[in-house]
Amino acid sequence: METVKHLARPLYATALLAVAALTACSAPASGSAPLASATSTTAASSAAPTESASAASGPYGGYATAAEACGAISTQATGASLLPLSAAQGKTAELEQKKAELAETAQRVPEALKADFARLNQVALAGLSDQSVYSNGKFEAAMAPVTSWLSANCH
Repeated sequence: METVKHLARPLYATALLAVAALTACSAPASGSAPLASATSTTAASSAAPTESASAASGPYGGYATAAEACGAISTQATGASLLPLSAAQGKTAELEQKKAELAETAQRVPEALKADFARLNQVALAGLSDQSVYSNGKFEAAMAPVTSWLSANCH
């Protein structure tokens, strides 16, 4: 029972950060498509990514619009915080899919966010084997620049 309490605190704190990250990205800064359509667009593009879509070459990285970029980055940042929960549930296929989606997003983010998102990806994966990244502040530190980017670019 003590192990459950030990895991619950960092996961709870991480879930709160995830909610904050999602809240920061309710709509794109440019005022184009709403976030709901961005999420469905992101899901469709994730299902069959093309080689050119994987490159972070445009103003929104590998995404066609600000809404699509904001939605995908927010969703994957939140998902990164929940990786240990997926691992704890023992759903190996689901965990591998989430890890692959996080890695794909790290490749598609705009250049200004590429290094920070890669760091978030690295810390989130480290958290699968070392839960202390959540209690010692490493995850929060890795999430901070991504959340800042979302706040600055997604309104």
